[in-house]
Amino acid sequence: MADIITDRLLLRRWRDADREPLARINADPAVMEHFPNPLSREQSDQLIQRIEAHFEQHGFGLWAAELRASSECIGFIGLSVPRFEAAFTPCVEIGWRLAAHSWGRGLAIEGARAVVNHGFAVVGLPEIVSFTVPENVRSRRVMEKLGMTHDPRDDFDHPQLPPGHPMRRHVLYRLRRPPSE
Repeated sequence: MADIITDRLLLRRWRDADREPLARINADPAVMEHFPNPLSREQSDQLIQRIEAHFEQHGFGLWAAELRASSECIGFIGLSVPRFEAAFTPCVEIGWRLAAHSWGRGLAIEGARAVVNHGFAVVGLPEIVSFTVPENVRSRRVMEKLGMTHDPRDDFDHPQLPPGHPMRRHVLYRLRRPPSE
């Protein structure tokens, strides 16, 4: 499971030293605005454990995103298999969560493009999906810059959120592997 290197990012497996920066990111209300709740330190540590188990099971996962210039862990970018059933599952999702101070610099799209390439060229995925609440304009913009398309007929109610929850409705974006040349 090789690292993924871009101009400014190193996407790599998790280290113990990443627990504190990820806990700060997961506790930040701005970062977690489009999620049901910020995460406690314990929940954040459990997330890293689930991510590492996912790597062991699937050979890919949500890589820790490190700035190459400073070696600072600024969050994650990667691929995961959703743990719920919906009309579009089974599938592989691309996702990202970056520290607010790193927003607006093109880092999410830079890392996500490298992850898409890895998903298609190395993992051999036929399609990658991504989803979020309709109001998450930043993430939707990254999805669109990746070339992902949104069909409103694919929108869904997230099964892990109860009926009536304000974040239950999600938009789904898809990207199919380009035909071989």
